[in-house]
Formats: sequence, C-alpha cells, structure tokens
Amino acid sequence: MSNQVAIVTDSTASLPEQLAQQWGIKVVQLQLLVDEETNDENRYDRHELATALRAGRRVATFPPDPGAFFWAYQEAASAGASAVVSLHISGRMSATVHAARQAAQQVRIPVHIMDSQTTGMSLGFAVLSAARAAGAGAQADRVLEAAAHRFRHSTELLYVDTLEYLRRGGRIGAAAHLIGNAFSIKPLLTVRDGEVAPLSRVAGATRALSRLIELSVARAGSRQVELAVSHFLQNGRERQVAEQLRHRLPNVRDLVIAEVSTVVGAHVGPGALSVTVSPV
Repeated sequence: MSNQVAIVTDSTASLPEQLAQQWGIKVVQLQLLVDEETNDENRYDRHELATALRAGRRVATFPPDPGAFFWAYQEAASAGASAVVSLHISGRMSATVHAARQAAQQVRIPVHIMDSQTTGMSLGFAVLSAARAAGAGAQADRVLEAAAHRFRHSTELLYVDTLEYLRRGGRIGAAAHLIGNAFSIKPLLTVRDGEVAPLSRVAGATRALSRLIELSVARAGSRQVELAVSHFLQNGRERQVAEQLRHRLPNVRDLVIAEVSTVVGAHVGPGALSVTVSPV
C-alpha cells in the first residue's frame, strides 16, 4: 500500500466480504445489542436477530468506538498509506461519522472523512469507486471526487414489510406519517437528505415489489448503472427482483445480490428488500 490512499468504511455499506477483500477496503463494524449482549454486528446470526425482533426483545445499535477507527487508520499508516479516505453512513442515521472524526485527529497521516448522507449499497458502490480510484494511483482529492459522484447520483429504494422496526429504532424520519395504515398497505421508501423518506404506498407485497422494480427502471433510464438488490431474510424474492431488473435494463454493468448488514436489518426488519441504482 506504499504511498497509496487507503479506503475505510463502516459495516452498513453492506459490501460482500469478497469485494472488500479484493479492493483492500477496511470495514469497521458497528455495534449491535441484543438483550444484554453487545458485539460487532458481523458476529450476530441473522435468524437469531430476526427471532429477537419479532419477539419484541431489546435490540439496539451503536456506532463503533472511536478506537476501532483509530486502529484502522493506524494500520493503514503503518502499511505505508499516504492518506486515508473514510466513507460512512449518514450522520442523521448514526453517530458513526463523528466517531471517525474523533479518531482521525489522533493519526499522523491525513484522514479525509465523508458523510455519505446514505447507507447500504449506495454507500457500498461509492466505496468501491473510491477504492478503484485509489488502486489506479489517484490522490486523496480525486478519490473523494469519485466517491462524491456516486453519492450524488445513486438512489436507494426500499421495501419493508412493516414500519414498526424503523419506528422502534428511531430511524423512520419523514416516513413517520405512514404508521397506522392497514396491514395490507406496504410502504416504499427512499433515503433523502440523509434520512428515510416515503415514496409510495401500495396494497400487498407482490404489487409493492412490482412497483419497486418500476421505480428502479425509471431511475436507471438509459444510463449505464450498477445495481444492488439487498435483503434481510427474504425468501427468494431478491433473486426474482434481480432477474427482472437484468431483463428490463440493458445497460447494467454489474448487479450484486447482497445481504444488508445486521445493523441495517435491525432497523428495516425481516422481509425487507432494497434496490440500489448507481449510475457509473
């Protein structure tokens, strides 16, 4: 990594592990509490988390300790990095970016912190663009530009079976007024200005997912895009959505099917599915 810009992100980027390893991206874990046990989110079993959520047990999420970021930055410096670009979940959803800024003050090389104003694979695709730029030898300012371009143009479209889990976790944002609708009404959401915002209400899961596909196709248009279909304990519907998107969008450079991080899953709940549309 000598004289190269190192890339750090957090686990809500939901990057498949092999992609993070391929591009040398350091992923700092958010913390998940279930009952009285707190640990790195990647140590929790998704099915056990879903059981806890459905039972109404205590589930909470926390940002990483600043020390976790410090050691990630310190390792990059020790490996010869000239700078670090650190890209994170929206500051309106989590204090993660603040923990990163605290740690950055203690490191001897420049650390550039960016609040993505989003999460999930909208963050993940931007992190990958930053890593590609860094791998090609770009300096920190160009790496930041590559990430910022993806942040500006990516769209996160989200289906949830219920808004209850977003409500419990305090992440419901501008979609709060949708609570209390009939059980058969399924909300479609997006991330706008750094928080969850409403898009549409559709009767029934099948129609809601069809509408999610229509919205995704419209957002992509004729542009070349990377797509991600991310899910938390779906039952095959993620592959059906991915197949329809690939069929309907001729200019897909890459399509990733990914599991959302368990922290994101704790807020969106079992059965959630999202599509990330990210023009390249």
